[in-house]
Formats: sequence, C-alpha cells, structure tokens
Amino acid sequence: MADKNHVHGPDCDHDHEQAVIVLTDDEGVDHEFIVADVMELEGNSYAILVPHDQEEGEAVILRVETDEEGEEYLIDIEDDAEWERVVAAYEQLAAGE
Repeated sequence: MADKNHVHGPDCDHDHEQAVIVLTDDEGVDHEFIVADVMELEGNSYAILVPHDQEEGEAVILRVETDEEGEEYLIDIEDDAEWERVVAAYEQLAAGE
C-alpha cells in the first residue's frame, strides 16, 4: 500500500498536521484529507479524517486494517451496528475536547 494511505498513530515520528492522504470517490475524483485522530474501539482502530482544504467540514471515519506485510490501509465501515457504535464513540470523544 502506498505511503499516502499510512495511518498516523501516537508512535509516528513525523508531523501529523501535515500528513495528507488521498481518497478516491466512486466517480474517480481524488479528495485530500488530514488524519485528525486515530480512535480505538472494541479491538479495532478507526481513523478520523477531515478535509484538507476546508477549515470546517464533515469528518470521515474509516476502519484501519493491516495486510500480510504489516502495511496499514483504510476501509469503509459497512456494518450499520459497527458504524453506529463508532459514531457514538467519536461524538463522545469530540464532546470531551
């Protein structure tokens, strides 16, 4: 997996504020995001992404997975119950900041 999909955690040794990843939507349009946070919940990690070119915007939450080579990649959360748990946990986290 390319470096642009690297997920930044607390042990990363480079600047998170400048880390930009590119996600491609269903129409093939690229969108740049900054990894705002990585949240742990029920044994899984979730990356909280915010649009790079907007001061305010809707966050995107993706689950962090690891491939056979140990490279991290992001996937959509397809299970509705999992999505609801993650959003509730993120809202709690955001309210505490």
